[in-house]
Amino acid sequence: MVLAFAAEPASSAIVPALFWVWPFVGLLLAIAILPLLRGVERWWHHNSSKLLVAAVLGTVTLGYYWLRGYGVAHGEATTEPGLPTVLQVLHHALLDEYLPFILLLFSLYVIAGGILVRGDILATPLNNTIILAIGSVLASLIGTTGASMVLIRLLLKTNSERRHVVHTVVFFIFLVSNIGGTLLPTGDPPLFLGYLRGVPFLWTLVLWREWALLCGALLVIYFIWDSIVYPHETIRAIREDQTRIEPIHAAGLLNILWLVLVVVAVAVLDPNKPIPFTQIHPWPFSREGVLLGLTGLSLATTTRGLRKENQFNYGAILEVACLFVGIFVTMQVPLEILHARGAELNVTKPAQFFWATGGLSSFLDNAPTYVVFLELAKTLTPEGGPGIIALLGDGYVRENLLIGVSLGAVFMGANTYIGNGPNFMVKTIAEQSGVKMPSFFGYMGYACVILLPLFALMTWWILP
Repeated sequence: MVLAFAAEPASSAIVPALFWVWPFVGLLLAIAILPLLRGVERWWHHNSSKLLVAAVLGTVTLGYYWLRGYGVAHGEATTEPGLPTVLQVLHHALLDEYLPFILLLFSLYVIAGGILVRGDILATPLNNTIILAIGSVLASLIGTTGASMVLIRLLLKTNSERRHVVHTVVFFIFLVSNIGGTLLPTGDPPLFLGYLRGVPFLWTLVLWREWALLCGALLVIYFIWDSIVYPHETIRAIREDQTRIEPIHAAGLLNILWLVLVVVAVAVLDPNKPIPFTQIHPWPFSREGVLLGLTGLSLATTTRGLRKENQFNYGAILEVACLFVGIFVTMQVPLEILHARGAELNVTKPAQFFWATGGLSSFLDNAPTYVVFLELAKTLTPEGGPGIIALLGDGYVRENLLIGVSLGAVFMGANTYIGNGPNFMVKTIAEQSGVKMPSFFGYMGYACVILLPLFALMTWWILP
């Protein structure tokens, strides 16, 4: 994903009225409420219905920009009302943001879906905790999407005999789909954006204390929680779990190569920078073309029987695609307001950057939110000096502020189903496997009770 913000000061741009945030808020409320309404939940279950709602609300936002006569404050502005303005908004929202976002998720989803981890071990608290711990490490290496797709079906199959499974999937989203991807730019889209904007590739390793604190605390909480719940499983369920034992082994391992090449392509093929050790700039969308090519190689080199055994289908990624196309269009207004008025928030300290970035990353996509606050942090950074990171000709940023931005975007993407792309995919796969996942607000309840106290502890203990 590449985001380009206007070089002109915010005061020279026309800032949208707060009222025009309502299509974005309306889409969030639709995601949260429609699945709970009798007579509507079946209609909402279809991806075509989600796409319809997203398209209608996105059209309202585009109508606002058509009448306003001023393009969003990204790239070159236009003062001409009508079609030129709408095309500019669509170019930024869909081509610059949505297309790279969804193609990255799509490639990771499809390729990881070709890795079949067979096995059905005892669904004990210890074994479940080990799976979550492995996923927390794997997420930084192959991305939160890749790790989620590789391990979620193993976790669901392992726990298929148990009745109490919801909390296990929720902790999986916390750890594997979000917080686990903190240690490398390959882990989470916001960190990729930071790398593409000049943050050194291995800089994210400085976040190991926060990663270890959160992952360790969540694994301990999960183990205690599951140890309390496990004795309440029926005797029949425990007996079935004990008799259906299958050693773990993997197939489709050639897809690991394709995953590695996806990571390399995203890191290297940035149209705004020359390929390392050359003066050659990649063609526009060459990265996305390579991702599609690697996805095609995965489909060609993985047998249909293996994917069928893996219960692979496109339902989860299509749901994300249908909803997020509306999210990326409607969120242009709140992002524009944030970019223009962000300095007025009086956010100057690392802890403030953590909570501001994180709070908005819970409801806006965490990748563009990361970029906005990275830009804000750059305005507060003097040139050179101790604790300052040079962004390869793109300015400077104070390291402690970058820590707050990075942790807020990655960690608090776990607060809602829409904070990070893999969240919705894991939810959908779990529901397809018969797990009755919490509603939008129900999931937020888990996050408020479990995650927010840990974030407060981390703020007090680590962040200055």
